[in-house]
Parts: sequence; structure tokens; C-alpha cells
Amino acid sequence: MITTSIIVGIFGCILVIYLVFFIIRKYHQKKVMSMPFPKDWKTIFKANIPIYKYLSNEFKTELKSLTLQFMSSKDFEGCGGLEITDEIKITIAGEACLLLLNRNITKCFPGLHTILVYPNAYVAQGKNALQGGVIKSSESVRLGESWQNGAVVLAWDHVKVQALNFHDGHNVVLHEFGHQLDQENGSANGTPILKNRSSYKTWGKVLSSDFMELQLKTQSNQVDVIDSYGATNPAEFFAVATETFFEKPKQLHCNHPRLFEELKKYYNLDPTIWTETEA
Repeated sequence: MITTSIIVGIFGCILVIYLVFFIIRKYHQKKVMSMPFPKDWKTIFKANIPIYKYLSNEFKTELKSLTLQFMSSKDFEGCGGLEITDEIKITIAGEACLLLLNRNITKCFPGLHTILVYPNAYVAQGKNALQGGVIKSSESVRLGESWQNGAVVLAWDHVKVQALNFHDGHNVVLHEFGHQLDQENGSANGTPILKNRSSYKTWGKVLSSDFMELQLKTQSNQVDVIDSYGATNPAEFFAVATETFFEKPKQLHCNHPRLFEELKKYYNLDPTIWTETEA
């Protein structure tokens, strides 16, 4: 028979193990983040993330620090025969951490543990619910996914091409890591965790209005600065709007000024000052 003292002892041991693990991990992260940023990594930033050169020196320093934290706490796995290299890891980490600049975050995508990388677009299995409760299996070609169980999936060829072309409004890393931010409150619904409780009312009003506007434009084949994929659902709208905010900020500000201001408050950034030209 298990006594109360034994149960208390077991929980005590578990707590000690957890605390030791936590201390070791925090020490490791602090040690990693205090290391100088490798020159090879900086070279990758300059070659694969063109927007890096437009950042202020303060933001460049912060981005490098965030990238070090990202690298110390996330695992990368190659899929489909892809061998993971520093170029792959640093390009993905650097772009993902653009979303965290100037936000005073304490943890770097806390719910994320693994980044799965395919060499190119991959086929994913899915299930669709039909009438009468029938479930039909399906396949779709994808460039990326964000899972709530702590993983992001990316197609490397599109990651690199879209990173180099930072003003076309399409960026799979910004998109999928935007989903990660959205999922930090437990579900992907287009509303990430906001700084103040009072912000949710305005956020919901503005994003709902612009989402419905995009749906109407998509149905009538009208073009918007926000890609039509954003009309799929509120979660995709937030992710696509995030891509547009970072890659086409001036056009977004012109066409969706209220949405731009909401994203500006959330990300605590104004990407319009990062470059003088925008496609």
C-alpha cells in the first residue's frame, strides 16, 4: 500500500529533478546568449535575409541575441533526405525572430520544440468531414505547417527564395511562425496574446472587418495587397496579414490603415522605416 509519505517523497523527487533541469537549461541558454555571434552566421544573415541591413544597430544586436536563444532551445530535423546545415538553421531562426524584435519577450516561441524541414514542397495527409459524418482522406501539397504540439514544418527551397525576395508579400517562415504566436493562447483563431485586456475589443473589430472585406474581394476576384489565402479563416488572415505587414508595410498602411496600426501595436514595430523602396 502506498502511503502519503511515499507519495510526498515521489513528488519531492520530481520537483527536484525539474528544478535541476530548469536551472541547467537556463544556465545553458544564458551561456549561449552571452557568446559572440559567429561570423559565419552573420554572413548568412547578410546573404539570405536582405532586410537585415536595413535594421538599426540596436535591432541587429537584438536579432542576433534572439537567434542565439532560438538556436539553443529548438531542434531541427531534416526530412525527405535533406541534410540540415547552418545556412538552413540560421536563415529560419533569423527570419522567425524578426517577429519578436522590440517586444521584450522572455521566452522565444515557448511552445515550439522542433522545426521539420523538407527540401521542397511536400505532400501532407489530411482528413475532410463530409455530410453524414463521413470522413474522407485527402492529400495536399504544402510549403509549411504550424502544429500545436510544438512543431513547425517548412519547405527549404521556398524559405530561401522568399527570404531573398522580401518585398513580394509571401514568406512561409513569417506565416508559420505567425501561427505559432497565434497558438500561444491555446488555439489558432486570429487573436494572439495581446499586451492589454482592453486591446482585444479593437483588435477583434478591426481584424474582423478587414477579414470580411478580403472575403468579399476574393469572391469577386478583386486583388488586395493581402493575399487571398488570408480569406480562408481568421487564423490564416492573421498569418497572411503578418507576412504583408513585414514585407509590404507601406502598401498595407495605405490600403488597410486600421489593420496596419493594430499590427504595429502588437509587434511594437514600424517596418516602413526599414527600407526606402517597396515593390
